[in-house]
Amino acid sequence: MEKKQKGLYVADIISKYKNREYCTHLVRRSYREGGKVKQETIANITHLPEETRELIRQNLKGRVLVPVDEAMETVSSRAHGHVAAVRKMMDELDLINLISPFPCRERDLVVSLIAARILNPQTKLATSRWWHTTTIPEMMGVEDADEDDIYEAMDWLVERQAKIEDGLAKRHLKNGSPVLYDVSSSYYEGTQCSLAQYGYNRDKKKGKRQIVYGLMTDHEGRPISVSVYPGSTSDSKTLAEQIDKIKGRFHLEEVVLAGDRGMLTQVKIEALKEMGGIDWVSALRSKSIQCLVEQGHIQLSLFDTLHLMEIYSPDYPGERLVVCRNPYLAKERQRTRLDLLEATEKKLGELAKRVAAGKLVQEGKIGEALGRVSNQYKVAKHFEFTVGEGKFSYTRDEQRIAREAALDGFYVIRTSVAEERWPKEEVVLGYKSLSRAERGFRTLKSIDLRIRPIHHRLEDRVEAHIFLCTLAYYVEWHLRQKWQSMIFDDEFPGGHENDSPVLPALRSESALAKASTQRRPDGSIVHSFQTLLSELGTIQCNENWIPAVPEIPPFYQFTKPNKLQTEALEYLGINVSSMHGRQKKRT
Repeated sequence: MEKKQKGLYVADIISKYKNREYCTHLVRRSYREGGKVKQETIANITHLPEETRELIRQNLKGRVLVPVDEAMETVSSRAHGHVAAVRKMMDELDLINLISPFPCRERDLVVSLIAARILNPQTKLATSRWWHTTTIPEMMGVEDADEDDIYEAMDWLVERQAKIEDGLAKRHLKNGSPVLYDVSSSYYEGTQCSLAQYGYNRDKKKGKRQIVYGLMTDHEGRPISVSVYPGSTSDSKTLAEQIDKIKGRFHLEEVVLAGDRGMLTQVKIEALKEMGGIDWVSALRSKSIQCLVEQGHIQLSLFDTLHLMEIYSPDYPGERLVVCRNPYLAKERQRTRLDLLEATEKKLGELAKRVAAGKLVQEGKIGEALGRVSNQYKVAKHFEFTVGEGKFSYTRDEQRIAREAALDGFYVIRTSVAEERWPKEEVVLGYKSLSRAERGFRTLKSIDLRIRPIHHRLEDRVEAHIFLCTLAYYVEWHLRQKWQSMIFDDEFPGGHENDSPVLPALRSESALAKASTQRRPDGSIVHSFQTLLSELGTIQCNENWIPAVPEIPPFYQFTKPNKLQTEALEYLGINVSSMHGRQKKRT
């Protein structure tokens, strides 16, 4: 607001004397007298420094001049850049309307929870405290929300989960396209939830109950849907629900379901055959591979020069079998087996010394001690033991070790997809695409979104928590695509050594350069996904006011983005100029 001195101004008067120009600076006042405008000189400020004269000039024009440290006061600062990035991505994906086409408080809270899960995954109580350090509440309109509101929004989300998943499937799944499905589990804190049960513990948390959940993605790894099961549920038992979902809710008549050997068991495959419309790609277990070798269907010597070969077996009618051998995998398995055998022998040698020294005499006690150490590294099958009163010895079963070693690096992929649709190379790639679903689990569980540990007591809340994490992964998946050149992700994936899909995928030259130098071609540093978000989070939204002019209402000013931040935001289509300068505070 201007405080202009009425009629006062600085007049610059130029005069000449002896061919030289002189400038006189006068403070004058204009006034009216008898209907005429007159001028009155108040002061001659010519002798003052130019900087001082300019201050007087600006002051008389109405500008309030105060010391720099008193000119503006910052009332609050909140992280904004990463929030703006996530919100822009959600807008581009039209995720908000997918969650609900009708604006409501629950929708705003769910969107806020998704953003918070990407930026700083915590418990719901901690989230409701933390997000006030960012612009999430104001951008989403949930400034007054507390943890009770969050729980109500989660209950609302569970009721809408099926519709949201149907919308995602309509976007990304097509008839005849591959569908990836895999199962994982996460440990549970507490005992109150009926879903939390003991089962196969992938997290290696002894004594912890767990929750099982199955993630379905498209062939590129985008999450489509997620289902939650009791912790004791086996992988294969979750499959029937997924088939009903694909054919019933998603209305897909023909798809290719990719699942691992623990998922697509023989019983499940027979059920798929009877159902029709669902092709599959999976793999055989090692015992089944050994049977094919013994029956002569697989000639191991041929793979000295070959990496893959398609075979047929009467034991698998109507199916195609693609035999693969990865020499790098073979070497790794040989090394691992040798290390485990040596580690086990060390334990067994210690036990033998105790028996020889007379510290263990009773046969039963020796057997108990053997049970504790023999299979610690899961290779007890490769040893033969002799246990007696005061006696203990062991030897390697070299024949068994040799039989297993002969199959190192081999795996057999089984599929019902016709050859004209998928040549054998496509079959291998179709099965290996399961790694994209596995990458989703890594992101959900530990890398970014930290789905575990789970604390909710009610089943619906557990389901809502896992679905929230899945929606957050959906947004993150697309953010990573936008920022591939800025983070360690490979911008040009897809190549394989010697063009063989069996051999390891090759990273592009740009990805290798980023990994080795930690720099991009322009010399800027390479970020991980999370550190790039943190970098964007340093763009602050500052609420300021001018104490010397209380009539001016508080206003927002945003930190000016640096070069890296500007690039990241522009990849998302954000107008960087709109994030800098003064903006009126929202009322």
